[in-house]
Amino acid sequence: MNREATAAFAQVYDDEVWSVYGFFGYRVRSREEAEDLTQLTFERALRSWGRFDPDRASPRTWLLAIARNLLIDHYRSDRSSRQDSLAELEGAESVLGHAADPTESVLGVSPELEAALATLPDRQREILALRFGGDLTGPEIAELTGLSLANVQQILSRSLRQLRANLDAEAAPEPS
Repeated sequence: MNREATAAFAQVYDDEVWSVYGFFGYRVRSREEAEDLTQLTFERALRSWGRFDPDRASPRTWLLAIARNLLIDHYRSDRSSRQDSLAELEGAESVLGHAADPTESVLGVSPELEAALATLPDRQREILALRFGGDLTGPEIAELTGLSLANVQQILSRSLRQLRANLDAEAAPEPS
């Protein structure tokens, strides 16, 4: 890679690393996992940098497409590697991805938000992750996912209402 391409990639990294990390922050359960997947995303992007076409997508959209594919691969490999029963494993709680201290926020979001996000279906979490973690616009999400803009907006609206309801229910004092 020539010096100009290296400088351009370094600038894209500086501009977009937190968007990629934020996307993973909404999708995985630990900081380490989000960091590892962010690193792998940029490794793949660096290997493919010569094929990046700014006329087809913005760098952020292109990187988040790579991140989505990497996340799918990650979930597939994670599922296929689980051969032992959880009852047989020592420390099964850590295998399930739960933090040792339930009040500790693993990725910097509040424990309440993390719990509310966990109640959402995968598609809703993905759309929220792209919007708020990856900082993509509705049209960018629609392009990336193959959904219509109206569908993306509807999913975002429903997801946010469901999150709000879950957070309000959790915050409401229990009757005595």
